[in-house]
Amino acid sequence: MTSTLSPLPDERVGSPRLADRLIVRPEIAALLGAVVVFAFFSLATDEFLSAGGVATWLDDASTLGIMAVAVCLLMIGGEFDLSAGVMTASTALVTAILATEAGWNIWLALFASLVFALAVGAFNGWLVMRTGLPSFIVTLGTFLALQGLNLGVTRLLTGTVQVSGVRGAEGYESSGFVFASTVDIGGTAFQISILWWVGFAALAAWVLVRTRFGNWIFAVGGSKISSRAVGVPVVRTKILLFMTTALAGWLVGSINILRFASVQANQGVGLEFQFIIAAVIGGCLLTGGFGSAIGAALGALIFGMARQGIVFAQWDNDWFMLFLGIMLLAAVLVNNAFRRRAERVRR
Repeated sequence: MTSTLSPLPDERVGSPRLADRLIVRPEIAALLGAVVVFAFFSLATDEFLSAGGVATWLDDASTLGIMAVAVCLLMIGGEFDLSAGVMTASTALVTAILATEAGWNIWLALFASLVFALAVGAFNGWLVMRTGLPSFIVTLGTFLALQGLNLGVTRLLTGTVQVSGVRGAEGYESSGFVFASTVDIGGTAFQISILWWVGFAALAAWVLVRTRFGNWIFAVGGSKISSRAVGVPVVRTKILLFMTTALAGWLVGSINILRFASVQANQGVGLEFQFIIAAVIGGCLLTGGFGSAIGAALGALIFGMARQGIVFAQWDNDWFMLFLGIMLLAAVLVNNAFRRRAERVRR
């Protein structure tokens, strides 16, 4: 008698389940977290969902989001940059001093500050790769050096620790339109920094998942030795990642100086930890090789919604730090669990 039983399908050639497809996405936990935070503050206060409220928390998240995305790329590549926060002030100070004290056109001053930022980023990357020292130590040294330069040079040239008067410089109107204007939507002004944030996140996401350089980033973060063995240019990749973080610092510094027309020499100090936390909340692992640019952008969005939601609800702002600590611990635990599940799914 011939058996009519059909052979069982080979699970290796079957279509993956929806849950399995989602679980391998690093940003899925950040998306769920963003939905929960959005729903919570939408119920807690009516102002949160008003047009002005949305514009406020998107504005809060935008500059943090630009930096979080750049820091995310660097963390996926297995490195940290503790000078990222102070870089936003350093570039703004270079632009402001050249425009007000030296009389340069704003656009020329912006170009000079961009060259300065890229040079510092390249130096950080070169030093990390040349010496083999942890990037945590190298960029901590850069952080301290930039902080000292910001205070010393600003006080030497202006007699204070603040530079202002940028609005009177040549080229301010055109540069301000590009970096610090607003877009009117339904009678509500939305800062153009939101568009910079969305555009930067979209570009970074495309680079990560659609280009050879994106593959290199994941490779050098996963295993530097194995990457070299298969021909990945590890040194070039990591230097470019440090330069990307510096570029983002320049962009945020330019947005801030042209929007507020003044900058404090100690501005940006301490923000580097917020950038790292936003990237971790967005799905990055501290060990490298795993993460998402979109997730980092969502991590910054969670920051913005929570920080402004607490203000709208008229709660003590000290609660934000409690929220931050809980979110960080939860993100680390969830990211590790998702990474382990993703590895099982991919086998």
